Amino acid sequence: MYKTALKFKAISVLTAISLVLASCGKNKEEKAKKQIVVFNYGDYIDRDVLGQFEEETGIKVVYEEFLTPEAMYTKYKSGTVQYDLICCSDYMADKMIKEKEVKEIDYSSMEHIGNIGDTYWQVSKSFDKENKYTIPYFWGTVGILYNTTMVDKVPASWNDLWDSKYKNNIIMQNSVRDSFIPPLVLDGCSINTTDENSLRKALEALKKQKNLVQSYLVDEVRDDMVNEQAAMAVIYSGEASLATEYNEDLAYVVPEEGSNVWMDSWLVPANGRNYNGAIKFLDFLCRADIAEKNFEYVYYSTPNKAVLDNIDEEEKEEDTAIFPGDDVLKRCEMFTYLGPEAEELYNRLWKELKVY
Repeated sequence: MYKTALKFKAISVLTAISLVLASCGKNKEEKAKKQIVVFNYGDYIDRDVLGQFEEETGIKVVYEEFLTPEAMYTKYKSGTVQYDLICCSDYMADKMIKEKEVKEIDYSSMEHIGNIGDTYWQVSKSFDKENKYTIPYFWGTVGILYNTTMVDKVPASWNDLWDSKYKNNIIMQNSVRDSFIPPLVLDGCSINTTDENSLRKALEALKKQKNLVQSYLVDEVRDDMVNEQAAMAVIYSGEASLATEYNEDLAYVVPEEGSNVWMDSWLVPANGRNYNGAIKFLDFLCRADIAEKNFEYVYYSTPNKAVLDNIDEEEKEEDTAIFPGDDVLKRCEMFTYLGPEAEELYNRLWKELKVY
């Protein structure tokens, strides 16, 4: 009798625990449907847009930021957070698509997707061949932001980053692919080369330059240039354009040898928990009023034709950082994902430079 009572009690406890666990699982699922977890570059969205989305839909936005595509990928692959949306650069989107780390996007359910111009869908095909997995967000170039009062001529060539007269007055990007652009282009190589001899030659050039470099930065580049902490810096075009708004002595140039034209896009990770919420957010970002608000804040080149149609032609002609001419784009190349072996080689060479 005693044993039977104990057995019955144990079964009751196990049943209660099972019910609690089932309830917890259900609560987690319900919570996931009421929020989306978004991973984006630093300062790359108007935070008021997030609040407006929450207000209009009742879906909470849990928002995180990262510095570089490599840092994003490492955090994503750790699995500590299940992201519903990630914004990343072309070559990293290419990588994640090839690794089947993304879900197809249901464009048919999006009311405002037609605002994305045809040109940008064509560009996207370089990393999303069938336009199934990504939505263009912003795009631009990599070039040199310089202080006209601190240089004796326009740094129209990447060679100017090796001019000893600017020692401790040069800022480089703290990003492996971006920092390899100047030496590779100067050597007549593709910025997507996987040739070890070419990459080692580029590394040697970066080592020779290192004693001239004041710092390797990402998000801080713009502020340091605005505050006249350096004479020139390798920078993204949108950051350069914003910097010139704060300091009229600053100007931007894409070197004559060529550079990188890039596109940042949204994708839906394979392990996300709220697909429908993610699609609603993407459609919201494509809406004309939201895209314009976001463009005014981020101020990078937008693929949203509803926004572009409202911009004065004179403004487009004046701001060549945001609206580069065909002559600039023709000499620029887009990054592609180079595969695990090449990626490991780039990272190894980058570490070698940093400890040099």
